Amino acid sequence: MNFSAARSPTGVVAIILCAVFLLLALWHFHMAFPRGGGRGAVVPSVDGKPLFVPSTAATVAVGVLLLLCAALVAGTSRLVSVGLPPRPLSWLSYALGLALFARAVGEFKYVGFFKRVRGSRFARMDTLVYSPLCLVLSAGVGFVAINNAA
Repeated sequence: MNFSAARSPTGVVAIILCAVFLLLALWHFHMAFPRGGGRGAVVPSVDGKPLFVPSTAATVAVGVLLLLCAALVAGTSRLVSVGLPPRPLSWLSYALGLALFARAVGEFKYVGFFKRVRGSRFARMDTLVYSPLCLVLSAGVGFVAINNAA
């Protein structure tokens, strides 16, 4: 770990982002192996019926992607060396920031700030937690990418 990079403002933001991505990954790994209820707020639903039921493999895959997001942010901020030059890391981080922003905006029906279907537990959680979190993560990843562009 590059401790001099960790002490910069960008390094602090990167560490926070990595911690959030790691926590989200752990949550997805936990959710991949259900023990019971509490799943009603994790996927969009209509009339109490989920639009889809994520498989264990898909949920684990999302967890792995979140771990890769943490690694990308750590590499872009130069906290760790990931074996790629700075320019591709910055571009990948810009792409990640854009994807997170797109998730926050949503697809205008079930997900995001501009969704039309709003009566479900998921919709409330999406408005209060998921979309704002994606927006904050997008800004943070963009900040790291801009301040470490090669």
